[in-house]
Amino acid sequence: MSTNGRATRDLREILQKPGNDACADCGAPDPTWGSCSLGVFICLACSGIHRNFPDISKVKSLSLSHWEDHEVQFMAENGNELMKSKYEAAVPVYYYKPTHKDCQVLREQWIRAKYERKEFSNPGNSFTYEEGMRDGVLMKRGRDNGQFLSRRFVLSEREGTLKYFTKYDAKEPKAVIKVDTINATFQPEKIGNPNGLQITYLKDYSTRNIFIYHDSGKEIVDWFNSIRAVQLHYLKVAFPGATDAELIPKLTRNFLKEGYMEKTGPRQTEGFKKRWFTLDHRRLMYFKDPLDAFAKGEVFLGNRDHGYNASPGLPAGTHCNGTWQHGITIETPDRCFLFTCETESDQQDWLKHFNDVVSAPMSPQEYTMQTDVQTEA
Repeated sequence: MSTNGRATRDLREILQKPGNDACADCGAPDPTWGSCSLGVFICLACSGIHRNFPDISKVKSLSLSHWEDHEVQFMAENGNELMKSKYEAAVPVYYYKPTHKDCQVLREQWIRAKYERKEFSNPGNSFTYEEGMRDGVLMKRGRDNGQFLSRRFVLSEREGTLKYFTKYDAKEPKAVIKVDTINATFQPEKIGNPNGLQITYLKDYSTRNIFIYHDSGKEIVDWFNSIRAVQLHYLKVAFPGATDAELIPKLTRNFLKEGYMEKTGPRQTEGFKKRWFTLDHRRLMYFKDPLDAFAKGEVFLGNRDHGYNASPGLPAGTHCNGTWQHGITIETPDRCFLFTCETESDQQDWLKHFNDVVSAPMSPQEYTMQTDVQTEA
């Protein structure tokens, strides 16, 4: 057997060890690359990020690259579990650990924070996210003109707010956002910037979106994790008996699904109109445009036991004058909502998410949520 053939066989054996069967950085299954200088097994996507700092991480394909005996030995002696205990020794509970489904900037900054900046290697480290105050300039999309302009943002743990100002030295903020109403989610494709972040919050009982970015990936991810740190502080005050495991899911969360569907109005005789839909747990919001500041309407999805249901197709006799044919009917105690999807696979994917939501038990907080439905004129 050739030297490389033996190395490939040995690496395959090392992969069988606990923890080595998933990417050390994003958790993607069946990693096909390794860092022979860090001793971790990683996926193809994360190997591309590691290549950006070759002085720290030297990556090789497990099957296509030539591995020296001492490199294989190094992988055998280390591996994902041991290296996580070193490089992730002190990750704050609120820090968002990205998965393989997350965008590039989140994964890149996580990898750089671990291996390049060694932020989490020493339990005594102080974190920039925990300073209680963050003040800086971010690019914000104008609500009406769609232009991105620089705006000053101030996050305050003491006040429990995120404020932004139209001018750096302005006395009064343009908006004061309570951190306990915020959701923040990275949206590079929708915003058209690799560091694009969408901040969603409640204003006068309706959902408001703002879209921001920063040229520095580190800066925007630092803002994101600082918001999460402040939110956790407030949740611990609000729910003093709750565990971290119970509170962390209440911090920022990715939307379950987004995309276009067509919908008709409450009389179900109006024409079907194309709308952008966002499913944020129990709230299905719809917008005329993906980058709109306000939703045109919202549907609350409660539990199946309380009269909520989602099923394929439209009621018999529905006049479907839209261009899309794959229908979905959502029943609520008050009325039915009718939607159509462009493809059957899209219809099935929406239905899966709707049924997951209506099957999930409701928390006490969800019982008090606004269940009034705003509808289009």
